[in-house]
Amino acid sequence: MVHHDLWDYDPPAAPNLVDIIVEGKKIPAVAQVTKHGFVFVFNRITGEPVWPIEERPVPATDVPGDRASPTQPYPTKPPPFERQSLTENDLIDFTPELRAAAIEMLDQHRYGPMFTPPSLPTENSFGTIHVPGYTGGANWHGAGVDPETGVIYIPSATLPSRSGLVIPDAGDATLNYIRNVTTNLRPSGLPLTKPPYGRITAIDLNEGEILWQVANGAGAPTVRNHPALADLDLPPLGNGRDQILVTKTLLISAQTTANESGEYPLVARDKQTGATLAEVALPAQAIGPPVTYMSENQQQIAITVRGTPPEMVVLALP
Repeated sequence: MVHHDLWDYDPPAAPNLVDIIVEGKKIPAVAQVTKHGFVFVFNRITGEPVWPIEERPVPATDVPGDRASPTQPYPTKPPPFERQSLTENDLIDFTPELRAAAIEMLDQHRYGPMFTPPSLPTENSFGTIHVPGYTGGANWHGAGVDPETGVIYIPSATLPSRSGLVIPDAGDATLNYIRNVTTNLRPSGLPLTKPPYGRITAIDLNEGEILWQVANGAGAPTVRNHPALADLDLPPLGNGRDQILVTKTLLISAQTTANESGEYPLVARDKQTGATLAEVALPAQAIGPPVTYMSENQQQIAITVRGTPPEMVVLALP
């Protein structure tokens, strides 16, 4: 799924097992989501890719002594569920001032396609900015899958990160270089790129196509309430990754970022569109995915939330 991983794009979560039907043929599949925004889908019995995986040329490194792989694997299906490059067109543009600050920050770095290698700092560059970033894309939250429809639901985030290589002081290390990384790339204290900053993507694994993609909520109060955005009518910005649960009729998602009221909603979504159908405030931030079960003919949902100590909260309809 990645060659000579210079970016920290290791598989971040357990894969999903699901039986799908592709061109009329039933396939016992395994789907692996990644930090760099791909879903790799294999026959879980044979290991054969369900759709071809192409080796495509990627940028070379200019770091002395380093050897980046000349190609990287790209699945031809499904399409990426995350941004996988950085250009000026991707920068925050709510106001001309914010865009100018973002361009100024971008000009102090290298940037480009997803597999642009980390670089040494120079007079004109602090290093290389990567999108979706080493803590971006999908992560340990994993994905949820509907075994009846073959649709996978993926929470993901866009978190640009800078990878700069540093030559260690003599005697301090046996390595030629050590990595200096940061995600603190916030012109005027706001995200570097346009929203959404967190999203949920539904992909039909029978067709290998995206069904829908929505921002996972209004967005962080620190962004929505920023003075530079005070007079703007903002769309849903999304932030972070939801903790999700797929049921027979709904997609349940626990937002890990507070809304404008400071609450952490547990949201019931339409599985066909991602639209919010209902929500209830949890007492604190969810720190694990919800589970559902039956108790005395009543369906209940349990979820663990942050606290000292953490607590398990159980919800049910009357």
